[in-house]
Amino acid sequence: MSQPAAAVALALGAFCVLAPVARDAGAQALPDAPEPRAQPAATVEVPKRYADALAAWRTPEDIARFIDATFVYDRSRALALAEQPDARATRPAIHAPEAMFEKPQGVCIDLARFGVETLNRIDTAYAPRYVMIEFEPVIVEGRSLRRHWVASFRRDGKLWVFADSRRPGHVAGPYDNVDAFIADYARYRGQRIVASRETDTYLRTQRAVARATPATRTP
Repeated sequence: MSQPAAAVALALGAFCVLAPVARDAGAQALPDAPEPRAQPAATVEVPKRYADALAAWRTPEDIARFIDATFVYDRSRALALAEQPDARATRPAIHAPEAMFEKPQGVCIDLARFGVETLNRIDTAYAPRYVMIEFEPVIVEGRSLRRHWVASFRRDGKLWVFADSRRPGHVAGPYDNVDAFIADYARYRGQRIVASRETDTYLRTQRAVARATPATRTP
């Protein structure tokens, strides 16, 4: 197995795992696709190179503005990363931050990795991490999607969340902890969140299980 393929095989199901019961989304927009915009994204000056961006950006908001102005959701990639009936199918590797800067097109886990690793290179004091959110599964073209990824950071003792493909330029917070964010996010999405986990990596480096979040049912 090649190194990129091995990395993908270790990934925490970039979206999803097959489930016996799930609603069928058919041809509708995928769960992590950006919501319709109320207004166009703001125009921002984009550095020519990723190295220039790292030198110029200072805050998560700088990264969020770039994401808001440039991110393009890739539906075909989302389905390629989803769990497929054929377990032998090879999934593409998760985009590195440099690649996302050059061509900011991908899905939730690509964007979360961009947010976490870029912010960590700018200022480790923000302590950026991944948040994996697991919804009840949705079946699209015979593939199951249920996991969604965003990036978190700390500021002034509070939790903030950004790099969310569902609302690309949004910085959510402050929250007292991850559980408070998860409850708020379930209300925003109007979906039940069945499990969640904050983690230092999107790769399965240990046999860790996402904690159940039974209190996130929406009204």
